[in-house]
Amino acid sequence: MYNILATPGLCTLPTEWLASSLIALGMLFSLPCHAADLTIAVTRSSLSLPVDVAQAQGYFAAEGVQVHITECSIGQRCLQQLFDRSAQLATASELPVVLSSFERADYALVATIVTSTGNIKLIGRKSAGATKPAQLVGKRIGVIVGSSSHYYLNTYLLYHDIDPRQITLVALAPENIVSALEQRQIDAFAGHSRHTGPALKALGADGVVLEDLRLYTETYNLVADRRTLLERRGEVVKVLRALQRAERFIAEHPQQAKRIMQTRSKLDPAFVDAIFPSFDYRLSLDQSLVSTMEGMARWSLREGHVAGGQKIPNYLGFVEAGPLSTAVPALFDK
Repeated sequence: MYNILATPGLCTLPTEWLASSLIALGMLFSLPCHAADLTIAVTRSSLSLPVDVAQAQGYFAAEGVQVHITECSIGQRCLQQLFDRSAQLATASELPVVLSSFERADYALVATIVTSTGNIKLIGRKSAGATKPAQLVGKRIGVIVGSSSHYYLNTYLLYHDIDPRQITLVALAPENIVSALEQRQIDAFAGHSRHTGPALKALGADGVVLEDLRLYTETYNLVADRRTLLERRGEVVKVLRALQRAERFIAEHPQQAKRIMQTRSKLDPAFVDAIFPSFDYRLSLDQSLVSTMEGMARWSLREGHVAGGQKIPNYLGFVEAGPLSTAVPALFDK
């Protein structure tokens, strides 16, 4: 077995190799170490603004962590990159996290980045007679199955005394939402701002936002696989510190933050102005997150989104507060 010589700032090299190199060349070659970037799979949306700001303002590099951002259209796809190990961190709302928890437990939430009560909306077509909650009965409503907007739609219908079985649910891929509305394949759609913004623009005068009662508080979370938490915990802490700096920037420079949101999300400036107040960009890990996931798990079982007969996981075990408490200890001093 080799003895290892550790030199600060250099890769560790076997002493036998080092000795032979010195004899042959009369000098020591310094081989700089280049740690792999920490890859974060991020949904391109209004919720991702702290990540966008941290990248645009150079906060990741300032905290000493090299980050590579990959984009995904929905949280499920971001989590899949995490499970495929093509990413070490991923962003997602609660429901994709819950649905995956019935199959695996090799990941954990490390922070809630954003909360929002107005990011998900129900869009109707006036020409289809879908402008009021009561008119949704018998209508074709599009949704991304397994997303938080799916959960919101169910909550919205039940609040208005509409049995979800009284509508025709149309499962859509995120890239097909606008075309489905334009081609009149659906009468209404429940979705996030990154989809409802383009949908309203495409529909023009035929589009309408149905009654918005803020029935559900969505969380947008940073998720890590447990191997990363074990091997690269320090880098995860630095990512969280960079995100805290980004959220401070958003609070202090809202107009600049809006411009970054508009540029990254490709949303109209007027739409960005309208939705911006509905986002609370603050790092957190609240007890209510566990309660919400438990409720979503019961819903998932009841509605058949996961195989029946399974036990609801203990979601406290899916929360790892250590990195956030190290990055922002003041959050845990209360």
